[in-house]
Amino acid sequence: MRKVLVALVLVVLVVGVLASGVFAEGKKPKIAWCPAISDPFYYMIGKGIADKCKELGLELFVAEYPKAWGPEVQVPILEAVAARGDIDVIITGPTSKDALIAPLKRIHDMGIEIITVDTYIGDGDYSKPSEYSFPLTFIGTDNFQGGVEIAHRLAEMIGKKGKVFVETTNPDVSSVVERVEGFKKGMSEYPDIEIVGVEYCLDIQEKAQQQVAAALAAHPDIVGIFGTNLYSAQGAYQAVVNAGLAGVVKIASWDATEDLIKALREGKVDLVLAQKPYEIGTLAVEAAYQYFVEGKEIPKRMVPGFFFFTRDNVDDPEAQQYIYRAD
Repeated sequence: MRKVLVALVLVVLVVGVLASGVFAEGKKPKIAWCPAISDPFYYMIGKGIADKCKELGLELFVAEYPKAWGPEVQVPILEAVAARGDIDVIITGPTSKDALIAPLKRIHDMGIEIITVDTYIGDGDYSKPSEYSFPLTFIGTDNFQGGVEIAHRLAEMIGKKGKVFVETTNPDVSSVVERVEGFKKGMSEYPDIEIVGVEYCLDIQEKAQQQVAAALAAHPDIVGIFGTNLYSAQGAYQAVVNAGLAGVVKIASWDATEDLIKALREGKVDLVLAQKPYEIGTLAVEAAYQYFVEGKEIPKRMVPGFFFFTRDNVDDPEAQQYIYRAD
C-alpha cells in the first residue's frame, strides 16, 4: 500500500510539473508590439519584430505608435492591448523606469509575459528578486558604454579641452540617463574639459533647439555638444547652424536617423552613434518563441552592439544597414 501511495504522489508531482510547463512549451504565442513613441528608431524595432514573426509563423498585433512620450500616453494603450484577452506576450519600451513598474506588473499578473526593449524598469536587473524582476528579458543597447565612447570621441574632436554641453530628453528614462552618466564618466578623464550644462527637452525638438541656443548665448566658448537622442540631437544641430557655428561647435549625436545622417554628410553633425533597433526587434521575438515553443530559459538581458558613423565612413556600403529607415 505504501508503494502505491508513493507512486501516486510521484504521478501527481510529474503531472503538476508538466502542467506548469504547458504554456511555456509547445504553444506559438500571439505577440503584441506596443511602441513607446512614433519615431524612426521604434519603427525599425517594429520592422524587426514583424519580419521575425513572419519567419517563425507567429501572429502579431501592432498597437498604435504614440505621438508623444510618457506614461500618461503609454499606459492606456498597454491596458487596452492587455484587455483584448488574446495576447500572450507584450513587447514594449517603458517610458519611465519607475512609473511603468506597477502598470506592467498588473498586466503580467493577467498571465501576459512582458519583454522590455530599448528601455527598462527599475534598474534593469531582472535577474534578482524585486518588484520589477517579472519581465522575461530586457533587450537593448549598452547606453552607459555608448556614452563613455561618445565622450572619448568628442574629446578627441575638440582637442581634449574646452566647454561641452549635453542636450538630453527625459530624466526618468533608463536609456538616456545611462547615456548622460556614461558621457560624464568618459569626460571625467579629461581635466581640461568642462561640462557646462545638461538640459532636458522631453522629446520635443523645438525645445531642444531653444535650450541649445540659450546655452550657446550663455557660454559662447562651447566647443562640443552631445545630443542623447534624435530629438535632442536634431534640435542641437539646428541651433548651432542658426548661430553660424556649424563645424566650429562639434556635435556628437545618438541615433542614425536619415535626417542625422544627412546632417553628417553636410557637416552639421560630426559623429552619429547607430543602435541596432532591427536586431533588438528580432531578438525579442526569438526570445518569445524560445520561451513559449521551445521551453528554453531566456537570458534576463541581451545587449546588441552599436556602430559609429563619421564623414569618413558614412557612404561605405557596409555602413548603410545601420541607418534607421521607416520604409
